[in-house]
Amino acid sequence: MAANGGDELKLLGVWDSPYVNRVQIVLNLKGLSYEYVEEDLLSKSELLLNSNPVHKKVPVLIHAGKPVAESQAIVQYLDEAFPSGTFPSVLPAEPYARATARFWAAFVDDKVGSPWHTVLFAREHGKKADAASRIVAALETLEGAFEDCSGGRDYFGGDAIGFVDVVLGSYLGWFKVFEKMVGVRVLDVARTPLLAAWGERFAAAEAAKDVLPDDVDKVLEFLQKFLD
Repeated sequence: MAANGGDELKLLGVWDSPYVNRVQIVLNLKGLSYEYVEEDLLSKSELLLNSNPVHKKVPVLIHAGKPVAESQAIVQYLDEAFPSGTFPSVLPAEPYARATARFWAAFVDDKVGSPWHTVLFAREHGKKADAASRIVAALETLEGAFEDCSGGRDYFGGDAIGFVDVVLGSYLGWFKVFEKMVGVRVLDVARTPLLAAWGERFAAAEAAKDVLPDDVDKVLEFLQKFLD
């Protein structure tokens, strides 16, 4: 958050949300300063309810007084509002590469994000384990996507972190939580060696390392508030 985008940026979120984390990572990648407001999801603020009256969820980015909701929309908004030339770009400039990145980002939130909710909130262990298995299957598909998109380089975006990296990378902290919850290692070097190495690089990157949750017990304690 070294630079200033020239306009007031405020992010409403919760500290362990992958959807909030991906916005934070992009703000960091672009070097944008912003105010972070931690929300209490059991007692949502009027600012959040007024800024996202449809879904009433985080994240919400407020830029110069105007709210933008939904994490992928926020990331794409930031890429357009703070474009390459002055700020690093997250989405590719070439139309086909951009469409491909959007496809795989949507795949991640459908095939990883949807079962992520089931792992968190299903009561039966069997449903949790089945959802974790679906995440494993999605990551096996993404192993091939990474090989194609990266071209042998470090990230889905090539030499630098891109849109798919940010969307998938925001779940990395939770993969360790799943292992403790259901006994399934979803990102495993034996099954998906390229993604396992990518995950280590991404989590250690300057923009991500202080954002992703790394205390499994703290995350589980936070989650328990919504399960009681």
